[in-house]
Amino acid sequence: MTAADYPEQLKTLDATLRNIENVLDVDKLRRDKADLEEQASAPDLWDDQARAQEVNSRLSYISGDIDRIERLRSRLDDAALLLEMAEAEGDQGSVDEVGNELVALHKAVEELEVRTLLSGEYDSREALVAIRAGAGGVDAADFAESLMRMYLRWAERHGYPTEVYDTSYAEEAGLKSATFAVKVPYAFGTLSVESGTHRLVRISPFDNQGRRQTSFASVEVMPVVEQTDHIEIPENELRVDVYRSSGPGGQSVNTTDSAVRLTHIPTGIVVTCQNEKSQLQNKASAMRVLQARLLERKRQEEEAKMAGLKQDTTGSWGDQMRSYVLHPYQMVKDLRTEQETGNPSSVFDGDIDEFIQAGIRWRKQTEKAV
Repeated sequence: MTAADYPEQLKTLDATLRNIENVLDVDKLRRDKADLEEQASAPDLWDDQARAQEVNSRLSYISGDIDRIERLRSRLDDAALLLEMAEAEGDQGSVDEVGNELVALHKAVEELEVRTLLSGEYDSREALVAIRAGAGGVDAADFAESLMRMYLRWAERHGYPTEVYDTSYAEEAGLKSATFAVKVPYAFGTLSVESGTHRLVRISPFDNQGRRQTSFASVEVMPVVEQTDHIEIPENELRVDVYRSSGPGGQSVNTTDSAVRLTHIPTGIVVTCQNEKSQLQNKASAMRVLQARLLERKRQEEEAKMAGLKQDTTGSWGDQMRSYVLHPYQMVKDLRTEQETGNPSSVFDGDIDEFIQAGIRWRKQTEKAV
């Protein structure tokens, strides 16, 4: 892109941003923000803590959306004005500054444009993420723990609150399974493209002979259940077991029978929660996860009827969606979108936005093709 292209680039970015503003309906966002601010200022808001957290979370997210759009609009207008002044005065330094800003603006507008693709029935929900070690023994358990850290670091980078419901530790290292929530609107729509089997290839640190090991872990992303979903579970369809928590403890976590295991008898779905100190808290968290699993099961069945197919995430060869290769070369590659990077360390540290954005675009194109 040369300086002669800058005016046309500014027009293109302006048109794209206007389309985003229309799709996201910025005026409605502002009205929603005003309504939520009124709710947040109510003196009795915190009488219902769950409701208060929901209001504040949604207010924070909508405010962020509005600020993001307004900042981009301001930056785009400033860049156009700076280019006009620079060309009038023959200021090459300012022209170059506009070029650098256009590169940054193109990336920022492209990221925001992805947000407009999240229009599914449950896309606006918060997310529950479940990770399970698959084939590969201790390496798979270690990989599962790395994936959990990756997603928690991704959420931390964006300032998204998270809550860990359950961590089942493997005997030697890593995790057998873990479940956590990402408590921000559109977390489900954003992270749902991460569902599937992830594959790791590396020299195993647990192999005395230093052999290369391939291991697998599955990621399942579910929408958080809301009151309008009517996911009811009769007591006679539920088995409740309590036991003592395992793994890193402290603050009475490992000294009482506070961990809870729920089994949904008709489907065989099993949910455990052991990260809270009290049995009641763990049961409430486990029930939320079970309801989310049942909702996701219903959603997948409805999609399967429409598409005539159903995804499987068994955690083994043949169904992997992303490969993380650390030996004999360094690369992370998404097998659906062809998105790749030669910096696995950055990916494991939560730098996965480009993979997520490519996944959302891929999903949208796939939906159109069906």
